[in-house]
Amino acid sequence: MGFDQARPGKRRKDIKLDQKDDAPGGRLSILQVAQSVLAATIGVQSNRNRERDFHRGSAKAFIIAGLIGTLLFILTVYTVVKLVLHASVGD
Repeated sequence: MGFDQARPGKRRKDIKLDQKDDAPGGRLSILQVAQSVLAATIGVQSNRNRERDFHRGSAKAFIIAGLIGTLLFILTVYTVVKLVLHASVGD
């Protein structure tokens, strides 16, 4: 099922991108992928950026960025817990 078929009665609008959104080769930059993953993770991804991601991004880039973000989050939580436990034991 295509994008147009998913919402009967609504037509897909053409996406207009700003100059700053244009990366060489029509692909998303690493920063744009990271920002999109972070915004989607916390639930504040704009519709405009979501559309841009689906049209110009690759699934591989988003999967890798998501895995890296997840790993960083887990390591951060682990480190904070270790520091808090170490501080609470006292020396």
